[in-house]
Parts: sequence; C-alpha cells; structure tokens
Amino acid sequence: MKTALITGASSGIGYELAKIHAEKGGNLVLVARNKAKLDELKVELEKQFNVSVYTIGKDLSVVDAALEVFNETTEKGIQVDYLINNAGFGEYGMFSETSWEKEHQMINLNITALTQFTKLYLKDMLKRKSGKIMNVASTAAFVPGPTMAVYCATKPYVLSFSEALDNEVREFGVTVTALCPGATESGFMAAASAENSSLFKGKKLPSSKEVAEYGYKAMINGKPVAIHGFINQALAFFVRLMPRKLVVKVSRKVIQ
Repeated sequence: MKTALITGASSGIGYELAKIHAEKGGNLVLVARNKAKLDELKVELEKQFNVSVYTIGKDLSVVDAALEVFNETTEKGIQVDYLINNAGFGEYGMFSETSWEKEHQMINLNITALTQFTKLYLKDMLKRKSGKIMNVASTAAFVPGPTMAVYCATKPYVLSFSEALDNEVREFGVTVTALCPGATESGFMAAASAENSSLFKGKKLPSSKEVAEYGYKAMINGKPVAIHGFINQALAFFVRLMPRKLVVKVSRKVIQ
C-alpha cells in the first residue's frame, strides 16, 4: 500500500488526486492551509475507502514550511512513496499594479516549497530505489504571460526542474512527472482574481477531476511531461516554432 503526500489537497486538482489515490487503496498525507477542509476529506476517504489519512494544516508559502512537514512525517514514521507537489496560485493584473506580498508568497510556494519538498523526500526514495514525484506545472510553462507575469514565470522553472531531475533519478528507480494542465475548472481563477480574464471567462473548461485522472495515470506510468488536452499539446509544440515576439503578443490576448 503506497502512501502519497499531496500539497494543496483541500480543493481543485489536489482534492481530486487525493480521492483517486484513496480509491486505489493508498494511504495519504494531505497538506494545505485549510485544515478543517482536510479533516472533512479525511473522514470521507477513510470511511469510503478504508485507508489511513494524515492531515497537516500548513501555509507552504512560509519559509521552511516544507521542512516542518517533512519533520512531522518523519517523527510519525510515515514513509512517503509518492510526492505530489500540487499547491500553487497565481495573480492576475499588470505587474506594476499587483501586490508584491502576494507575488513573494507565490514564488515561495510555486518554486521554493516545491523544490524543498522534492529534495527532502527524494533522498529516501533513492535509498529504497522506488518512488514517484509529480510536480504540477502548467501550459504557462511554455509561454510568457503578460498580465500574469510572475505566475507564468514560475511554471517554466517547475517544468525544467522536473525534466532535469527525472533524467538524474530514473536509473535509480524514481520517476518525476511534470503535469501541465491548461485552464481548469477549479478555485484557481478566483484565487488569482482572474475571473474576467478571457482565459477563463465564458469558457467550458476541463474539470479538476479530468485533469487529476490524467495526471495520476501519467505519474504512475512514469511519463516525464504530461500536457493535458490535445489543444494544449499542440500549443506546446507550435510555440517552439513561432517567433518569440509573436508568442508574447498572442499570449497577452489569450490571457487578458
């Protein structure tokens, strides 16, 4: 029975990933700021699937929060077989007008916490010659994002880091998957204040469940990069052929 640690598990893709893993008989460590929601999910999953769920309420945008989570799971003797770095958020608006405090937290969460979690749990995976890591990136990893400049800049890091790390560790029995969803029906747009962005407004978006199912399967199969949706896959391919200046212009129209 494999134990998965999932960050950002109180809603959206992380919530659905937790349900998928529990349905397959796996135990869970769920991490998010909203512990009350995690505890509700714990009761639901333990009752429905007869698995063990451990919850940790933690703001992962705070420095060394990942270390605190690692220390807690170590003290409890919990072996993490699958690490799913799902937590992240965005901010919509012109960079000159957006909140530095929020963007600083975003960088800490989207990049620093993800990297620290990976470093902390990877060592034991390598010792066991077994383990899977999934880092949730975005189709934003392939394009600059005017009006979401900082968020879109964090995602190429996640993609590049994940691909490089997968190359380093695959021969030792560990795989790393970068999941790259496009716009998804979740709480992301509200948290980013992006409800009026043309990226979301009036669009029929894939559900968090669809994306989670796709991503979980890709992780289990050890796929290095998993881009959800044919249109998103085509986008990721064709932007490499387009002039960079044009990519930026088109990206702004799509987002704004």
